[in-house]
Amino acid sequence: MKKMGLTTKIFVGMTLGIIFGLIMFKVPAGYVKDKVILDGILAFAGSGFIRLLMMVLVPVVFTSLTCGTASLDDITTLGRIGIKTLAYYMTTTVFAICIALVLALFINPGVGVHAGDIQLATPKISENVPLVDVFLNIIPRNFFDALTTANMLQIIFFAVFTGLAISVAKAKAEWPRKLIEQWNEVFLTMTTMIMAFAPYGVFALTSRTFAMLGYSAMLPLAKYMIAIGIALLIQAIFVYGGMLKVLTKLSYTKFIKNMIPVITVIFSTASSAATLPINLETVQKMGVSKRVASFTIPLGATINMDGTAIMQGVASVFIAQMFNVELSAVSYVTIIITATLASIGTAGIPGSGLIMLTMVLTAVGLPVEGIAMIMGVDRLVDMCRSTINILGDAVCTLIIAKQENEFDEAAFYADNGKMLK
Repeated sequence: MKKMGLTTKIFVGMTLGIIFGLIMFKVPAGYVKDKVILDGILAFAGSGFIRLLMMVLVPVVFTSLTCGTASLDDITTLGRIGIKTLAYYMTTTVFAICIALVLALFINPGVGVHAGDIQLATPKISENVPLVDVFLNIIPRNFFDALTTANMLQIIFFAVFTGLAISVAKAKAEWPRKLIEQWNEVFLTMTTMIMAFAPYGVFALTSRTFAMLGYSAMLPLAKYMIAIGIALLIQAIFVYGGMLKVLTKLSYTKFIKNMIPVITVIFSTASSAATLPINLETVQKMGVSKRVASFTIPLGATINMDGTAIMQGVASVFIAQMFNVELSAVSYVTIIITATLASIGTAGIPGSGLIMLTMVLTAVGLPVEGIAMIMGVDRLVDMCRSTINILGDAVCTLIIAKQENEFDEAAFYADNGKMLK
């Protein structure tokens, strides 16, 4: 186990949890099974892990979003390019989350699973709230009240606003900038430390789930993965392919061929940050000027997480259906807004996607215990999600470069074998 990576350990924990849970499902009810094992050891270990994640949720979200927004001061110098880039990234993320929600509602991955017995808290979904109030309630009356009540939309708003203020203040706000960056490092380190317990927490949560649900949980989990896979393909082919064709007239097939070296790397690392240098080099070899590429690619690696947004949308519907919670129209709007903004704050560390999913679930009042069902298989779709992320960055870069006349089309159609030497 010591030689395994964290994701491998989590997968092993989930697998062993499923096996142990199915064995316990066949064991007759009794004091040892119900009180000692399920409601004692497993409940403590699983709930303890969830509490640790919730403990760092608010500070990680606030500091990450503030740091990310404060670092976007290049937008003031690049002007029009910066506005176009941000508009593209936000638009594609909204498309991604909407596709995920529609597809999840069509496939219904969580229907048929009755998880009420493993629910630790009763979810409270807002009903009949006017849409204007949803947007108005994003603005906090008291930031500290938003912190204590974990009102995620208000925390996101204040974090982004704080980051913008730091960016505008520039040198005058250097001390707050460094302080928040240092605290961000502290909270991300705490997250990494907590994730060291993830295999054991996942084992406990998964064991307890399958001990109560038995084999009925297997099919919904497969449907969950299929829903994400189809949504990712739709985003890649129709959204990215359509935008590239309509806005640049370039061949999407040729684009994919040019991106093969990057796709190979992202599949092996599953890290947008680690793939950033090779993605930057590739788009420049495709004909994009260094001025455009050096802005759009790093910015995209920071805030453009369409694949993650798709996972959050499908997971939200899956968990709501699993716990038999009917989401209102307001809840879906909240998921779209929260998942879109959460993509800005997704850090490049193990467990960051889980933290952001926890934030989305909290924003609509869904029980975070549901993440136990998807943590173990998350690695199986993580490589595909990461690929979507970097493809979106590259498509945006080509579109912006073509519109700004900073693109060499001859280089784009050059021999693919010369893309990376």
